[in-house]
Amino acid sequence: MHVLSLVLQSLLTAYYLFSGGAKIAGAKYWTDIFTNLGLPQRLRTITGLVQLIGAASLIIGYWYEGAIGWAGIWLGVTMLGACLAHVRVKDPAGKTAPALVFMALILVLTLVNTDGMLHPFS
Repeated sequence: MHVLSLVLQSLLTAYYLFSGGAKIAGAKYWTDIFTNLGLPQRLRTITGLVQLIGAASLIIGYWYEGAIGWAGIWLGVTMLGACLAHVRVKDPAGKTAPALVFMALILVLTLVNTDGMLHPFS
């Protein structure tokens, strides 16, 4: 299970670093998505910051495994919000699927790393 955790942690760290950075930078892809969802652009910037904090927490998890579970909760709530935003505007399944997939991956990573959550820095 440790290999699965490391692979998921690494892939999700890379995704959230790039996604969060692109949101903060105002990449057209993300500005269009937030416009389509009817969300203010300042929320895009806040979401990017939240994702970068989550990615940093996943990086800390390489040294302190308990941080992975807390990062998973942090990012999972964010992805749940993304799913709900897509459902609210009745986006087709193809537009909602990425948020669902990343939420599922975060859930797996969190469940695999629940052991150290009571003492994340030990």
